[in-house]
Amino acid sequence: MTATIERLANHRATGTEQPAAAETTAAKATRYTLAGLRLALGWIFLWAFVDKLFGLGFATPEKNAWINGGSPTKGFLGNAVQGPFADFYKSFAGAAWADWLFMIGLAAIGTALILGIGMRIAAAAGGLLLVLMWTAVLPPENNPFMDDHLIYAGVLAVLALTAAGDTLGLGKLWARIPLVQRLPFLK
Repeated sequence: MTATIERLANHRATGTEQPAAAETTAAKATRYTLAGLRLALGWIFLWAFVDKLFGLGFATPEKNAWINGGSPTKGFLGNAVQGPFADFYKSFAGAAWADWLFMIGLAAIGTALILGIGMRIAAAAGGLLLVLMWTAVLPPENNPFMDDHLIYAGVLAVLALTAAGDTLGLGKLWARIPLVQRLPFLK
């Protein structure tokens, strides 16, 4: 399995794949498991965007939908934050620039993950967003420091490092685009 991960990482870093022996069952299972995790995490980001945009009644009631004039950041940053950074986050809760950045981030990260493209940028942006959300609720409710935000950030890093967009995604096609080949951070 280590050889498979190294081969995937080399493919992602150089755009070339080393000649490989027939894929083992474990390697294939690993690829598909990583693709499944990528799709699931992409759905989490994209669903948060859609629910906040339209107020579908899951985390966001219809009256607070962004398209109805609600603020995607006001509720959480204005009321739920705690700990050492609470005043910082409350200072821009509901600001138009924060709403736009947050919503664009959710949509772009979710879309990139689902499509399997731009995995490096999606992982970096998603990891940053998740760590910022983690700092907004310090200390976490059920653990002295660890919560799902940090776990998701770690999963994003693994997905970017293992070419997880290539399986059940458009990662291989994306990597062939001349601009992406010239600017490897776009992979």
